Amino acid sequence: MKTLVIGTGGREHALVLALAADPAVTEVHAAPGNPGMAAVATLHGVDPMSGSDVADLAERVGADLVVVGPEAPLVAGVADAVRARGIAVFGPSGSAARLEGSKAFSKDVMAAAGVPTAGARTCDGPEEVAAALDAFGPPYVVKDDALAAGKGVVVTRDRDEAVAHAALCTSRDGGRVVVEEFLDGPEVSLFAICDGTTAHALQPAQDFKRIFDGGRGPNTGGMGSYTPLTWARPDLAEVVLAEVVRPTLAEMQRRGAPFVGCLYVGLALTASGPRVIEFNVRFGDPDVQPVLAVLGSPLGTLLAAAADGRLTDVPPPSFRDGAAVTVVLASAGYPESSSKGDVITGVEAAGAEPGVDVIHAGTALDGDRLVTAGGRVLAVRALGSDVADARARAYAAADRISFPGLQRRSDIAAEPLGVVEGASVTDG
Repeated sequence: MKTLVIGTGGREHALVLALAADPAVTEVHAAPGNPGMAAVATLHGVDPMSGSDVADLAERVGADLVVVGPEAPLVAGVADAVRARGIAVFGPSGSAARLEGSKAFSKDVMAAAGVPTAGARTCDGPEEVAAALDAFGPPYVVKDDALAAGKGVVVTRDRDEAVAHAALCTSRDGGRVVVEEFLDGPEVSLFAICDGTTAHALQPAQDFKRIFDGGRGPNTGGMGSYTPLTWARPDLAEVVLAEVVRPTLAEMQRRGAPFVGCLYVGLALTASGPRVIEFNVRFGDPDVQPVLAVLGSPLGTLLAAAADGRLTDVPPPSFRDGAAVTVVLASAGYPESSSKGDVITGVEAAGAEPGVDVIHAGTALDGDRLVTAGGRVLAVRALGSDVADARARAYAAADRISFPGLQRRSDIAAEPLGVVEGASVTDG
């Protein structure tokens, strides 16, 4: 099986590594890719937002399976263009990708499907925002209705901050916000592999969204993650499949937009049970990185079965014993801005540590020098016998990497597990 992964970030690098480890996968291609992917995949220049260009490339390399990584191409309908050429695609259609492209649409689907989630109001202007803030009270949760690259959510007790974020979002043409009830409880990421009617769940993970230790500072796309969640209920994945994923798939089928791809369920584990913070329509980054590290069954086989509508023909994914932890290294100024062109050292030394992968997210080559090229630059992922062991290995390897202005959290997967981050902030 020849595979083509579309995207440039850490999620796509992690997917490339997992696909390359599948014995059924004979070739891995990536477009546009990044310097880290070049070690295990053939890179191609392509505009990931152009469905025709991606489809042309898929035909040219003879891809049997195309995996569209980021949300923006999915919402733009890139998967539709590839499917129209008769090529299998893991990724939802443009109409199904509205589950992430519009939070208001997503809430409407959840309501119709009876999915347990936060109360919400969609607002177009300041009067509606004020009324919604009054109705739900603090902490205030304000989400940009449209895609926001993991930074469209504000959770705050400061009403002025909530109002200002809403005003920024609604100031754009057609801009809307969703104001929600705050969900109190640890946040969990669960990825469901879907073929339109059937779904298999991957092992749950926890992501750390805020830039600073202790869950302080602004929201980011994610500063680290780990799995397994030994403190969570052991049947969590099956409960979410039954109460959230399968009803959502049925509702999307009813609407004529069957969902094929990864349904990323951002959950709050509240006192009254799991409740959905929001859906994404692709693998989360860095949430999925440790999950793929402990995946014991072949990824390519699983994704191809989903793309072909035959998940019932393959067994549910299995997972190895042990744990994995990912620590993100971000550039100076992130998340408000990013520093580009800073020389990175120590990547080879870090990657040589046992059980460690250095995953590239925002890197580029300047001659023969590796330099920063984005907000989240690298992710150091380590396997261990348990979470504490994996965490120690990840940080020991991360200590070997340096670049000017490097930012990282020191408390990823630290004790007490499960209560480091508040909920209602998933957007990554």
